[in-house]
Amino acid sequence: MTSNLNVNEEIKQWIKYGWLSHTDRAFVNFLIEMEPAANDLLLWASALVSHQLSQGEVFLDLAKLSRNLELTLGISVQNSEQKLEKNFVKISSYTLNDWKNGLVNSTLVTAGEGESPMVLDGDRLYLRRYWFCQQLVSQSIKKRLKPIRFELPEALKNQVQQLFMDNRESPDWQKIACVIALRAQFSIITGGPGTGKTTTLIKLLAIFIQLAKEDDFNKRKLNILLAAPTGKAAARVSDSINSALTKLRVAEEIKNNLPNKAITLHRLLGSQPSTRYYRHNHKNPLLADIVIVDEASMIDLEMMAALLDALPQTSILILLGDKDQLASVEAGSVFGDLCKGAQDMAYEEETQAWIMAYADEKLSVINKASSNIINQQTVILRDSHRFASDSGIGQLARAVNEGDYERAQIILHTDNYSDLSPNLGSNFQDLRSNPTPDLANSVLKQLVKPNNSYKPNGQDNFCQGYEYYRQIIKKKPQVTDSCSYDQWAQKVLTAFDTFQVLCALRQGPWGVEGLNQRIEKWLNDKQILPLWYEGRPVMISSNDYTLGLMNGDIGITLRDHNNNLRVVFGTNEGETGESLRWISPLRLPHVETAYAMTVHKSQGSEFSHVVLVLPEVQSRVLTRELIYTGITRAKENFTLVETGPKIFIQAIKTTCCF
Repeated sequence: MTSNLNVNEEIKQWIKYGWLSHTDRAFVNFLIEMEPAANDLLLWASALVSHQLSQGEVFLDLAKLSRNLELTLGISVQNSEQKLEKNFVKISSYTLNDWKNGLVNSTLVTAGEGESPMVLDGDRLYLRRYWFCQQLVSQSIKKRLKPIRFELPEALKNQVQQLFMDNRESPDWQKIACVIALRAQFSIITGGPGTGKTTTLIKLLAIFIQLAKEDDFNKRKLNILLAAPTGKAAARVSDSINSALTKLRVAEEIKNNLPNKAITLHRLLGSQPSTRYYRHNHKNPLLADIVIVDEASMIDLEMMAALLDALPQTSILILLGDKDQLASVEAGSVFGDLCKGAQDMAYEEETQAWIMAYADEKLSVINKASSNIINQQTVILRDSHRFASDSGIGQLARAVNEGDYERAQIILHTDNYSDLSPNLGSNFQDLRSNPTPDLANSVLKQLVKPNNSYKPNGQDNFCQGYEYYRQIIKKKPQVTDSCSYDQWAQKVLTAFDTFQVLCALRQGPWGVEGLNQRIEKWLNDKQILPLWYEGRPVMISSNDYTLGLMNGDIGITLRDHNNNLRVVFGTNEGETGESLRWISPLRLPHVETAYAMTVHKSQGSEFSHVVLVLPEVQSRVLTRELIYTGITRAKENFTLVETGPKIFIQAIKTTCCF
């Protein structure tokens, strides 16, 4: 195989088809500068591994690539011209050995340690940074999986039984999760909405505190840190923790030692502005005995590596999250990968004995064939307490998660579930039976800007759309003191969270851009608005460490007590001593209107009523995980707006695991 610098030009055709990006081509240019004699196959491999990164994959699987190029890269070949494109044909014909032979004998690729920009590890091609992160995560977790306790005090066993005595499920997975986490320095508690992850965590921490008191070698107070990937998720975790604390039956001394505030992972690790680095690392570790991270499905590979790098060797790490939700926006579905096989309950005899001894639970469903060491420290909570048995949201989420599209369709198209059936008249019924863009547009407008006098099913907020928070804005305080305005602004922020439009895509008429433009016109009777106006909701689109705002934070534009236009954000983490921040719009260069947001951006948030809008055509991002995540953002009501037939069904059939 000879050097072929024409690859740089050939990639332009793939960019035209949408198969590669200009970033991928720039990476190829960079490698050509490093090694002008690089062969064409190596350069194509480098473009493809760069492409995979943009798809959330941290490596290029050469074995899968040699079997099915389209499926591996997630590209769509739409016509015969694309199918016969010369490089598509050529690259589709390469075998695994061809790829490997093309990558050896180059300074650009090594098999492990070194300085090369890429690493070939078995059949997987990595960019070095991500290979290093994966090694760090794998090795760090492996060290923490070794048991640190082989027995518990008898008194502690009794406390476990007392804390979970009200649970009626059998087996009691909350109790099992608790005792499993006491055994090693790493554990995972996963489960869907309402399965009791926070409740289990609080009880677990109470036991850890009691265990520390009984340890003759440890008389100091445990340092417990609680974090989440985003500010919104941190705020929700804090609320859940405080709610769970009120119901916890333990001594006040123990309650007082439990954490009640979560902070973002960026703040926990000490983000360094304009760099990828953090203040805390292996040279300057966190001061922590126990670190808990909620909404762990949102953590990408680099962030997980940074977190593990910053943990002291003696600390305990507990991850909580829903393994069936979407993975992180950035590359690396770490949490989902860690949880693989957990549903099989493949607990080894040693683990079963520990569960029996301290949880008094005998497991009957065992699948030893899929046993692995991480699964021994992973527990899935299975019983949801959020949704009643007659809840359409709960039934629909379960059907989607199981891939049962026929059952999901039946649930959606029956009127048995009031939380799925807004009484919007014939338009909504027609949309159900024959979805079209025009019908979808009409129904969405009704949902976003409904008749204020209409309150179906006796529910005050259902179907009030964005008019609800706009009415709160109109109830501005008559007195012009900052305290009154803070209270009013907090009500506005709370009201905005009662309704949210979610979508799958960023661009197009049914993506974030198109929907935000239409909704803005509907709400303001098509009048021409300035960029900043009172009531405009905005989302931060990149981290701003100076202002303390993170990607995904939402604020509402309001006039303060001096009649100045400001954007109001909740502080979420309570570190500034203020409940709200009023920030000039001129200081917010990286924002976007937030009437509609992607399902990805909604992770870590909950809304009273969620409207999920699907595009007209199937897309690679339309997966079962996306639909499930969108549904489970809803607390009280969920409405699906389809713009074309069979898109919902096809999405349920598609998973993120290609």
